[in-house]
Amino acid sequence: MTQSNILIIEDDRKLAEIYSVALQSVGFETKVINDGRKVFEALAETLPTIIILDLHLPHVSGLDILQQLQADDRLSDTRIIVATADARAGDMLRDTADLILLKPVSIEQLIGLARRLTQPE
Repeated sequence: MTQSNILIIEDDRKLAEIYSVALQSVGFETKVINDGRKVFEALAETLPTIIILDLHLPHVSGLDILQQLQADDRLSDTRIIVATADARAGDMLRDTADLILLKPVSIEQLIGLARRLTQPE
């Protein structure tokens, strides 16, 4: 099993690529998943430090994925950042996810948060 620093779960391929390239440019390893049905298949192969999760995905709800991620003991140390354009859903999840980012997300903000979340305490 390999370790990837950041798993990006985002169906907007251009946005996922922007996140991935930006995070790689400052030294993070990334893996992108564009289809919610493939999330747990990928997690069988990798244990990310951070997961960036879009809520509105085809085929599987991001909310359902979030609940399953949080129920997985192997991911207890993984930080989950929900990135959504849905402010109401973001507010509802404030106590559930580690961080909520409202889209559009600035690349500087994303990089800064990723760095902060991966620094040893």
